[in-house]
Amino acid sequence: MAVEGLLYTKEHEWAKIEGNSATIGITDYAQQQLGEITFVELPEAGSQLQQSEEFAVIESSKAASDVYAPLSGKVTEINSRLETEPELINNDCYNSGWVCKIEITDKKGVENLMNAKQYEQFLKE
Repeated sequence: MAVEGLLYTKEHEWAKIEGNSATIGITDYAQQQLGEITFVELPEAGSQLQQSEEFAVIESSKAASDVYAPLSGKVTEINSRLETEPELINNDCYNSGWVCKIEITDKKGVENLMNAKQYEQFLKE
């Protein structure tokens, strides 16, 4: 299920853009595919992310999965609750289960993302 107002990658990450910042997480589809999430390796606050590059790892009962940056930017905040409560991603991936927040350094990257309708269509293909 895609949420209106968010942007999506083909690797099943989402970004909520507010001004020059973006909140980033993985989609409901991704967390369902992973199963019960047991550990999240978060990026360092202050680190630079490049669009489409790996920046975090999510481990589950089924597999470990890389998380790719939907946009380029500087990490301004991490969701440290995930260190002790990784299941927040399973329970509420679009709200309390976000991974990090960034200050966007390249707004053009938005052109590479899908809106909710496009992402729903992508999932059907």
